[in-house]
Amino acid sequence: MVLDLVNKGDKKDLFLLFSVIATAFCGLIYQLLIGTISSYFQGDSVKQFSITIGFFMSGMGLGSYLSRLVKKDLLLVYVNIEILLGFVGGLSVPLLYLAFAYTSIFSLVMILFNLLIGLFIGFEIPLLTRELAHSQKLRLNLSNVLSLDYLGALIATLCFPFILLPILGTYKTSLVFGIINLFLGLITYFLFRNKVNLKKDKVLYLFTFFFTSVLILALYYSSNLIQFWNNKVYADPVIYSHRSDYQDIVLTSKKNRVNLYLNGNLQFSSADEYRYHEPLVLVPAEACPVKTKILVLGGGDGLVVRELLKYDEIKFITLVDLDPAVTELAKTNRFLKKFNQNSLNNSKVAIVNQDAFLYLKDSQEKYDFIIADLPDPNNLSLAKLYSLQFYRFIMKNLTKDGLFVTQATNAIRAKKAFWSILKTVKAAGFGKVYPFSTYIPSFGQWGFVVASKIRNIDFFNVKLSVPTKFLTNDIITGLFIFSKDALYDLSKLRISTLDDPIISSYYLSDWEYWN
Repeated sequence: MVLDLVNKGDKKDLFLLFSVIATAFCGLIYQLLIGTISSYFQGDSVKQFSITIGFFMSGMGLGSYLSRLVKKDLLLVYVNIEILLGFVGGLSVPLLYLAFAYTSIFSLVMILFNLLIGLFIGFEIPLLTRELAHSQKLRLNLSNVLSLDYLGALIATLCFPFILLPILGTYKTSLVFGIINLFLGLITYFLFRNKVNLKKDKVLYLFTFFFTSVLILALYYSSNLIQFWNNKVYADPVIYSHRSDYQDIVLTSKKNRVNLYLNGNLQFSSADEYRYHEPLVLVPAEACPVKTKILVLGGGDGLVVRELLKYDEIKFITLVDLDPAVTELAKTNRFLKKFNQNSLNNSKVAIVNQDAFLYLKDSQEKYDFIIADLPDPNNLSLAKLYSLQFYRFIMKNLTKDGLFVTQATNAIRAKKAFWSILKTVKAAGFGKVYPFSTYIPSFGQWGFVVASKIRNIDFFNVKLSVPTKFLTNDIITGLFIFSKDALYDLSKLRISTLDDPIISSYYLSDWEYWN
């Protein structure tokens, strides 16, 4: 047992053994941070976490192999590795931010950090095992070290999403854990200074002081540094920045134009958002025979609801958006309230902060009109919102004569994704499916899919009955006409399901071609 060391009175060795928990904890936190940051900036979370884990584990293997080259002064080497781990791990997120903003080699920098951090951790564990060899048999020693290493990893995986990310965010978390690693190295040195020959590393104090000072200063000025980074990444000055439990939320403003970004991706620009929201809402709404009870999935900015409130016959609007920070911002921020016309504070609107997939799965309500204003399917977690199962849930919650409409990505630059969405909606059981698109200067040619269970809709004769900034009756007719090069052979596309989320692959491959 690990506690046998206490009974033997060797509390210093016990500290060494339990430092394995701290090392594993910090190491996995760095790994989770790098995977999360890469997913924010590069999209495709499965790919980014796969790369992160792969190179991290490879680094551990290399570190374990190289540790055999250390023949003596094991604790001194361990202390130095721990200090280096703290410095490199602590600066990993800040430097990845800089790599994204100022270079074109983000992926290379990300891989390098994974290798280095993995190498340091892989180097440390064999050193600790060998150092403890005097107090335990090899069998027990390895068992204790590996058990505590896995325990540290478990604690990290639980703390990261529920405590660290919501409270500190990615930037501060890396710096805090870098400082923890540095202090862990220093405590180890002071406990075992009689066994460490400092003459072989006279600059230990100097380097530790320098590394710690850098991390503390970066932590102290973190708000200023993040603001500086924001101003570099975003074209316009940042007027609001917040890390919610789910995403980074940023508002920028210049010359009366306000932009909303989620995880660095533009959600809308006030300069032309109406060219998106009017077609998404008004075109199907005008064709919907009954508009009493409406469901909006996504749309936490309140702009879809603004368009819906133009119709007096609408009595109830349920808005389901995952992030309460977004809906609260839309209800209170003076810029967003101006553009959404204070729509989310309207008495007709009920806000539910829940995953749209789970809401539909559990809901027994029937809606006359369902609107999906959801983020693009650039990762597998979002791909479920464009799956066959998701659209079947929508069928379940739609009245017999009701209509469903979804935003369907860029109809030109994500052509395979756009037409796959249409094919998947049709496969879900919608008898009538209609694609249309419109040009939005901030986004390009944007696509939508509107569907009915059984009812034919003559969109060429739809007439507007509410005021608009963009749409006219003649424009509506043109929305449903596609150029030859915008079409795609549906027989060559697969239906996206939970088991086969092909929509994400279509989307990412399409954009990779254009980028």
